[in-house]
Amino acid sequence: MTTEYGGTGDITRSMELLWGTQERPTRGPKPSLTLDRIVRAAIELADAEGITALSMRRVAAKLEVGTMSLYRYVPSKAELLDLMLDHIYGDDLQPPDDGRGWRKGLEQVATSTWELCHRHAWLQHVSGARALLGPNATRSFEYSLAVLAGTGLTDGERVSTIVAVNNYVTGYARAAAEAAEAPKRTGVTDEQFWSAQEPFLAKAMQSGQFPQMAALDPNVFSEVYASFEFGLQRLLDGIEAYIEAKR
Repeated sequence: MTTEYGGTGDITRSMELLWGTQERPTRGPKPSLTLDRIVRAAIELADAEGITALSMRRVAAKLEVGTMSLYRYVPSKAELLDLMLDHIYGDDLQPPDDGRGWRKGLEQVATSTWELCHRHAWLQHVSGARALLGPNATRSFEYSLAVLAGTGLTDGERVSTIVAVNNYVTGYARAAAEAAEAPKRTGVTDEQFWSAQEPFLAKAMQSGQFPQMAALDPNVFSEVYASFEFGLQRLLDGIEAYIEAKR
């Protein structure tokens, strides 16, 4: 799987663009583009064709302008990716509802992240290891911390809880994305992949060496979201038990 990395460009310039602190010219003709239009066009391109299709040239073509026009607004593809990442974190961003309780709030955070990963499939090809904290990413983290306020967790425990839930969701989403891409990358459908193994596995199951696997329901692996929801609830059960034990 091809992986892009955030924060690989001019970090200071990216942060200026993200937080809107760069100086704007007060004279001269009104720009024909805006940074927001460029970022939206880049996201639309990545949504439609994947992150490998992203380039300054392709974004310029989508906007029907010359490639050099983009460089008046953003230095390179690296900084553009930083802007794209923060922009999508603003999708459906809502402050926590204090009346729901921490568990419902954290469940909503997880569900929103899951939906974000599927709405922007290219996100699974971008490492979050060094993502910059723009306004939307920072606000999202602020809301997640607020969900866990009043639980009795320490600051470190609150951050660790958020990281654990996020890693579960993004890890599951990445696995689902890889499974969905496998037929396109290999030219072998899922049916062909499993059919080729079926004679060998059938013989293995009949051998008596794998009784637990042989007894599994044939449809056990078919419902990805149901498995996601099950794992999420068990993770929240563990967090709830820990919070109650501290009390």
